[in-house]
Amino acid sequence: MESLHQLEVIIMLLAVVLALTTIAQKICIPYPIFLVLGGLVLGVVPGLPTVTLHPDLVFLVFLPPILWAAAYFTSLREFRQNLRPISLLAVGLVLATSAGVAVVAHAVLPGIGWAEAIALGAIVSPPDAVSATAIGKRLQIPRRVVTILEGESLVNDATALVLYRAAVGAVVSGSFVLGGTLLNFLFAALVGVAIGIGVAWLTRWALCATEDGFTQIGITLLVPYIAWVLAESVHASAVLACVAGGLYIRQYFSSAVAPATRLQARAVWDLLIFILNGVIFILIGLQLGALRDAVPAGQFGPVLVAGALVSATAIGVRFLWVPLAALIPRWVSAAVRSRDPMPPWSGIFLISWTGMRGIVTLAAALALPVTTSTGAPFPFRTEIILISFTVILATLVLQGLSLPPLIRLLRFEEDHGLEQEETLAREHAATAALSRLDQVVGENWATAEQVERVRLRYSRRLERFARSNIMEGKASIEGTEAFQRLQHETLTAERMALVGLRNNGTISDEVLHHLEQEIDVAALHLGVGERRVGRGQSEPA
Repeated sequence: MESLHQLEVIIMLLAVVLALTTIAQKICIPYPIFLVLGGLVLGVVPGLPTVTLHPDLVFLVFLPPILWAAAYFTSLREFRQNLRPISLLAVGLVLATSAGVAVVAHAVLPGIGWAEAIALGAIVSPPDAVSATAIGKRLQIPRRVVTILEGESLVNDATALVLYRAAVGAVVSGSFVLGGTLLNFLFAALVGVAIGIGVAWLTRWALCATEDGFTQIGITLLVPYIAWVLAESVHASAVLACVAGGLYIRQYFSSAVAPATRLQARAVWDLLIFILNGVIFILIGLQLGALRDAVPAGQFGPVLVAGALVSATAIGVRFLWVPLAALIPRWVSAAVRSRDPMPPWSGIFLISWTGMRGIVTLAAALALPVTTSTGAPFPFRTEIILISFTVILATLVLQGLSLPPLIRLLRFEEDHGLEQEETLAREHAATAALSRLDQVVGENWATAEQVERVRLRYSRRLERFARSNIMEGKASIEGTEAFQRLQHETLTAERMALVGLRNNGTISDEVLHHLEQEIDVAALHLGVGERRVGRGQSEPA
């Protein structure tokens, strides 16, 4: 009966996630923020069951696929190009924030030791990969800024968790060894990366060894957990294992599986990450009820004040660190070589402001031991958890809600780099296809008529690219919208005609599904894949 009750709670949470996500899209608020606010409201409603978030559930069930997917969709080229700012944020800023928070916590919480204060700093120092990916990509943020924010949030957990474990170990055992902490950091990072690459290499071999699409998709769903468990078993960085594995497998996935499998895998993974993100953010909000009951009477207000001061410290340290991290390396490099151009101050300001904390912070706080090695209660455990929750709310809700108006105020220039690269890639691919046709002629396994029909299609595509380059900058927005609408109307007419044939018994559902998939793929290529049937094109009876 207990398991049945838990199943009912899960079903209720999923229903609430879907409803709140729909409302968030209607009112143009990033859905992670709206889910946290919805969870806060549900957490104080009397009569509803208290949902307690177990840290092991977060670390093992939620984080591996989310980190793997985030790394998979991260550009390795741009990650390498921005390795310096990412490293300065993922390592330097985490240490600076931990130190600043520890000083403030030690001053505002009477009796707290330095080890507990450093543990709190390590908990709240790393911005969250889930928050950055779920919020940042839905806003018109420059590509380089998104790359830096995502790269930072993917790597910084390794620094924060090593420092966190060292501080917690010092509280539990009563001793702290700096040299051991540095060695643990190097071991966790290097071994974690090695495990991630090793698991991804085996995954690539397994994908090539099987031809069944569902089996291949199942393998992709399983490997993040394998990488996480293996890294955890040897006390390496499971976060870096998933990040390294996701980055590695992306380089070979295109040649390892068939096109249909890639389409199916993308759909499965998109749904999985959406559900995991939704449940995570609403669970963050629901923790208020459990935390409120855990704080002794009369201490809730003072702890919230301390949480506000810690939040301001975390935000302030980031505002100081990011400009310095941009300026100082350029001052140093100017003395030995040509000066690296300074990025726009609007981007620096946006990176300084965008530091949302999320599920990793809360899970690390909840994972604090209950007792020390002597059997005494872990000092200030409840206060640390509540302060961590306050920092999550202050950064995720306050900073997240302010991002859309801030981006409009900063007035970033439109980045057409991806569009230009896409045009170049399409032209290069068409040229490669024509070259392959020339080789096919000599292999004598296709007729001349077949070769010429395919050649005509690619030649027309190249002509279209040439016309697009000539007319670049002259086409109006209205013309582009009209063309996309025309494509949508014609493809929808095809789709509805096929549905009509199915409805009157001329073709089977199997034929409909096969042809409809081709139309859907064409719609995606033409940029109208998210448009639904228009009012004048209702489904045939």
